[in-house]
Amino acid sequence: MKTKILLLTLPLMALTSCSDMSNMEDPQQGGSVQYVLMVPNIKPLQLTAEQKTFAADNNQFALRFLQAADQADQGGQGFVYSPLSITYVLAMVNSAAEGQTRQELEQTLGFHKGGIEAVNHYCQKLIEGLPLADESLQLSLANGIFLNSQFTLKAQFEQDMQQYFHAQAQALDFADPATLDLINGWCRRQTQGMIPTILDKLNPDAVSYLLNAIHLKAEWTSKFDEKATREETFTAEDGTARKLPLMHQHVFVNYTRNDVFSSIDIPFGNGTWSMAVMLPEEGKSTRDVVRWLSENGWDDASPRSFAPHAVDLKLPRFAVRSDTDQMGGGQSLPSLLQDMGIREAFHPSLANIPNMCQEGGVFVSNMRQKAAIDVNEEGAEASAVTMAEVSVTGAGPETDAQYQKVDFHANRPFVYVIREQSSGVILFVGKYTGK
Repeated sequence: MKTKILLLTLPLMALTSCSDMSNMEDPQQGGSVQYVLMVPNIKPLQLTAEQKTFAADNNQFALRFLQAADQADQGGQGFVYSPLSITYVLAMVNSAAEGQTRQELEQTLGFHKGGIEAVNHYCQKLIEGLPLADESLQLSLANGIFLNSQFTLKAQFEQDMQQYFHAQAQALDFADPATLDLINGWCRRQTQGMIPTILDKLNPDAVSYLLNAIHLKAEWTSKFDEKATREETFTAEDGTARKLPLMHQHVFVNYTRNDVFSSIDIPFGNGTWSMAVMLPEEGKSTRDVVRWLSENGWDDASPRSFAPHAVDLKLPRFAVRSDTDQMGGGQSLPSLLQDMGIREAFHPSLANIPNMCQEGGVFVSNMRQKAAIDVNEEGAEASAVTMAEVSVTGAGPETDAQYQKVDFHANRPFVYVIREQSSGVILFVGKYTGK
């Protein structure tokens, strides 16, 4: 009994089997309702104290990026992006940067004077450790360097890319149309076809293309029954309504609520990974949720503030595709990142990135991310590819426990985050509007 009391006090330290169920009386249902237990049991990713700080501060970058993307979403179409994928590409740039350029990169990404070696070790820890956290799901993080054969990488940079980022440089003819197919083919393979292309054309004068790809395919700890999915009304923030398929189940799941939003944390697999869904309170909007997260940080909405509840859960079955080249308000990924504080790296005269290419300094002449997510009764599949074009400068509880019952019906726009529990590392952020 003592152990089970501790499980209730620290809800994220235990996961009961998803086959375990508990019957609870529900007057509105006219009888007993079975709730599936979904309180996760995580296998911690071992981070040093410095790396834990990196993870927390990089999450703050992720939430700031979420706010910037939300502000660019002027048409309310919704989106999905991976701030971690952006982090990996810019961390590769950071490995070759110096001075103010490196300071802006590290400060904005949340690495705060950690230094190149510390940042590289952190990236290595995630790329090697995150895929092993839960073997029941598919997770891959891949980095690639596609080099113009007219240029040569510096030996130390190439060695660091292989050691810390598992990135093998390929020297290619950028004037050959087959090179475009090769780079896009890499994206397609690394994302299981979810992101078939990242480049529409090649810049023959570019030094290299640095790429990161993230692919996650995970089953819910408790799958939704397709027979329970119903066409129901989904109301957009402008008041318009449409019919959408809403999945439905009763679950014991971690839940929290504040003045701006209520949130549930829906686990995948053994609970190491989860999707936190944040539903605005009455009179609030998704923009209010995003602003709250950006101002308060993830800790106040993290598992530490969650507690197990008996939840009547409804969640749309949905698919979203996003491209930073199609952001509203005239925004692009480079302009958005410059607004966030990374300025010199994108400037052909100011960029101080001398340690990548033997032929001289370089700058980031373009960036782009494409991302996709599919959510259904089985689970979720999400992918992102981020590209940086680099050019030469100047040129488990008791089954009879009593839980508070709540309804969490995501029948209106919401914000969501997919992350690894023990480190808190955020992989994907998004907003679903029903459009």
